[in-house]
Amino acid sequence: MSEPYQFGDLMLLSGTGNPELSEKIAREIDMPLAQMEITRFADGEFDVKIAESVRGRDLFLIQPTCQPVSDNLIQLFVILDALRRASASRITAVIPYYGYQRKEKKTQPRDPISAKLMANIIELAGANRVIAVDLHAEAIQGFFDIPVDALTATKILARRVRERHGHNVVVVSPDTGGALRARRLGRILDAPIAIVDKRRPRDDTVEVINVIGDVEGLHCIIVDDLISTGSTLANAAIALRAKGATGVDVVATHGVLSDGALTRLHEAPIDEICITDTIPLHDGARSFDDHPRLRVLSVAPLIAEAIVRVHEGRSVSELFR
Repeated sequence: MSEPYQFGDLMLLSGTGNPELSEKIAREIDMPLAQMEITRFADGEFDVKIAESVRGRDLFLIQPTCQPVSDNLIQLFVILDALRRASASRITAVIPYYGYQRKEKKTQPRDPISAKLMANIIELAGANRVIAVDLHAEAIQGFFDIPVDALTATKILARRVRERHGHNVVVVSPDTGGALRARRLGRILDAPIAIVDKRRPRDDTVEVINVIGDVEGLHCIIVDDLISTGSTLANAAIALRAKGATGVDVVATHGVLSDGALTRLHEAPIDEICITDTIPLHDGARSFDDHPRLRVLSVAPLIAEAIVRVHEGRSVSELFR
């Protein structure tokens, strides 16, 4: 590592949102996580005690805001506040998974824009910078008035696709809103894209209308930013098979995996489900960890490299050229 940048020596801290990922990131950078004790009062409120001085340090706090979302968010806010009051030189919130990101706009009257609210509170709590991975919408970057380094796991997922299929694939967006994401993966793989046109008769029901693009005789790679219930991806796989696809893989950055999601995907005509470790597998999913259809790739090297580049004042965007 080069000489410390203008914000003082680098220091890594971790909340309890994804300790396994935090440890991997620390190993990649070859430095330990700072000692910090996170406890609860009898009524469930969080308390934080930072065991080392952070005065004048360049701090990177790793804390995804995944399930349990409210606990992880409050913990993030409380730690940020403690670090700010302890006279850190700069505080970067490293948020591999950004909670509430699917509410980035109003879709009907009296809707909240929760992604913007979270951005406001993160700044107010004390963050000077944010590092996030595969935000649901690019507009979320603009919700912050501080620098945001929006990383993407597209190259990591593309590498897995190449290992399995080379370039003889078609990249599929499960809806029209994800066309840009599919186009990016398609560009890396030098592959054509297709789009599944769908509608929602009810909030919890997805109906596939049509497949736009040629998939007959090709292996389809459905790409999404996250997997929640799995209904959209399962229905898309069925539609693609009906259109003559020889196989279907699913790649996504964030494995939210709500109850029943993996079972639903397991029952669908899908050959492999590939996610990253931005979110830890919850207890209901861990039994599938050894299943040959589920593959978990690590974003630790990507996040670690971004942290070092931010600390040293070097370009982060060069990682994606």
